[in-house]
Order: sequence, then C-alpha cells, then structure tokens
Amino acid sequence: ILLAFDKEQFSYHGNHFDLPPAGIPDRGGTVQELTLVPRPLYPYEIWQGITSPPTLEQVPKRGFGGVMWLQHHSFIKQRWERFAELYEQAHGVALEPGEKRNLVLNVRIADSHEAAVAAVRPGHDEFWKFLGPYGWSRGYMGDDGKPVAPGLIPTLEQSMDQKTILVGTPAEVAEGIQYYRDLLGMDYVTLYPHLPGDTYGKAVEQMGRFMTEVVPLVS
Repeated sequence: ILLAFDKEQFSYHGNHFDLPPAGIPDRGGTVQELTLVPRPLYPYEIWQGITSPPTLEQVPKRGFGGVMWLQHHSFIKQRWERFAELYEQAHGVALEPGEKRNLVLNVRIADSHEAAVAAVRPGHDEFWKFLGPYGWSRGYMGDDGKPVAPGLIPTLEQSMDQKTILVGTPAEVAEGIQYYRDLLGMDYVTLYPHLPGDTYGKAVEQMGRFMTEVVPLVS
C-alpha cells in the first residue's frame, strides 16, 4: 500500500503477494509495474486502528495516527498516553495531548434521555450480538478493574457506563464529549452516528444535531 501511495509506478514480490502477477501480456511483453489510479492527494496521512497490544506498539513507531474505539474510558487513557510515549521514543518528538490520536464514539442524540435510550437500544444490542462473540468487548472493564473475558455481550447500560456510547440530550452528549476532552486533550473524534437497523437518514440527522446542538456546548 505504501509503495502504491509513494511511487508513480511500483511492483511488490513477497511471500504472500505478487504484484503484478507474472505473465500478464502487455504490448508484446508482460506487465512489470503497476500504478495507482487515481493518485492520492499529497501529503496524505495514515490512520490505523489500535485494537490490540501489538498494534499499539507498532502504529506510533511507524509514525501513523492511532484510532481507538470500544474501550473503557480508563483503558483509552492508558493507550492514549502509551501511544505518546512510544511515538516520542521512536521519533524524538513529544506529541501534543490530542495529536496523532483519534477517538471513535458511538452517539445517539434525542430530545430527552428516555427517547434516546429507547431509540438506540435495538441497534446497540444487535451491534453487540454480532461483535461480542468475536471478542470485541475485551476492551470493557470488569468488576475487578481488568478487561473482561472475550465474549461479553454488553447491555446498553454497561456500554453507557463504560462510556463507549454517549446517549441522551444534546447537553448529555456534550457532557460526554467534554469528559473526553478533559481526560485526553482530545482534538479528533470520529462519530459512529447510526447502528444496525438505522437508516442513512438517521446518520445524517445525528451528525447534523451533533454539529448544531452538541459542539457549541463543548469548550
């Protein structure tokens, strides 16, 4: 991928991938190099999901941005700070509190807390029925303060308590965003504004409400 981004023409021959494959005919010869069309806009940035201890170690060392999601808020803070330590060790540059790290948050905004909870519960539960068995809830904290065993299918109330989803009125969601701003110095946030069963229109509505009703309440 990096060769494709960085070079006008490229080839790659490794243990698992052969690009281009041998023997593709081309004007009396065979294809020796490929090019990416369209080319990326330069300069480009790479942001990679941090979903495991190995990715937490590798992403900052390679100079990429780190994307964090579905972790108890205290685990997010630990990873946030560890990322900065590893980045400085690798590159000799101290990151600003919110630099090079992006937090993904599920959100649901409604006119009342009760309406938001009722609207988001079916999608939340379906989301976790799919992801839970694959171990995605391992970022949740158990009663002992340690990550839960793989396979947990959390309730909506558990997810709200872990702060992986912000649910409620604009003021309540803004309070959650402000919490993370204060905890992390967060500059970048990616919204997950709809869940299984929601329409594209719901995502548009939620993003609009976030920008017009939530953002003005966050300092």
